[in-house]
Amino acid sequence: MACALPAEKGVPLSRWSASELAREAVTRGICEQISGVTVWRWLSQDAIKPWQHRSWIFPRDPLFAHKARPILDLYAGVWQGERLHPGDYVICADEKPSIQARHRTAQTLPARPGEGQKVEHEYERKGALCYLAAWDARRAKIFDRCAPKDGIEPFDALIEQFMTVEP
Repeated sequence: MACALPAEKGVPLSRWSASELAREAVTRGICEQISGVTVWRWLSQDAIKPWQHRSWIFPRDPLFAHKARPILDLYAGVWQGERLHPGDYVICADEKPSIQARHRTAQTLPARPGEGQKVEHEYERKGALCYLAAWDARRAKIFDRCAPKDGIEPFDALIEQFMTVEP
């Protein structure tokens, strides 16, 4: 039951939780009663965790492979069938606008033996920023910056930042 998709059994869920599995086991008459914690413990011991999931995207464009090939080739260090020169760069750049800038009202305390770090949940809002990043795909290095807004000037500043650093 835990390995089947809920919809296959007519259950209106996208995925099982331990408590939903327990409720379904009772509904189907598999047992008279069982707790979600017991189901979770049993499945965890058997390495079956239906409440965990990974997202993925199925390409719907029939030309996806054809369109993606030049990019994937660059990641592999190839352009138009020839290996790139060791000094060539492959840079991926993007921006994420409207990131909420926050300032914690209390200092974050470092981790101590047996405890994790402590981060204050209260914060002051400081407006929105644009995060820009350029990823050097061949050397696994990121160049990033925040700017008050997006546009060509912040992007040019990111390019300048990247171009002024020796490899």
